[in-house]
Amino acid sequence: MVYEPFLFLGLLLVIALVAKNQSLIIAVGVLFVLKLLGFDSKIFSYIQGKGINWGVTIITIAVLAPIASGDIGFKDLTGAFKTPYAWIALISGILVALLAKGGVILLASDPHITTALVLGTILAVSIFKGVAVGPLIGAGIAYAAMRFFEFFK
Repeated sequence: MVYEPFLFLGLLLVIALVAKNQSLIIAVGVLFVLKLLGFDSKIFSYIQGKGINWGVTIITIAVLAPIASGDIGFKDLTGAFKTPYAWIALISGILVALLAKGGVILLASDPHITTALVLGTILAVSIFKGVAVGPLIGAGIAYAAMRFFEFFK
């Protein structure tokens, strides 16, 4: 059906507007405009292939900005490791990065899983005010759970 993508994007736009989720509104709006202008056949596959890397880069820039601005320095870094919470954060950062690595593998290899992960992320963002980093981390968790399941199969 030719109109299915427009209907689906329209539904997502309604959900985003009701939930007042600016990120989802902008994302759907950009995709809607690109599709209306006929750029979808060239740009969508490129965005699909490179978009996660762009997003990770932008998030990394945001995380490193306090270092670049001087708000966080070496004194803060060394002081942070004196608390148990800092060690928990360090270990969590390592685990999330490893989960995300598995997520990238899963998203690249299984489009059926991608659909479910994207739907879950959309629901979490629009209904529960979540943040749209879910597909990558969700894929990593799914990848780890699948490996665990296969191990005991």
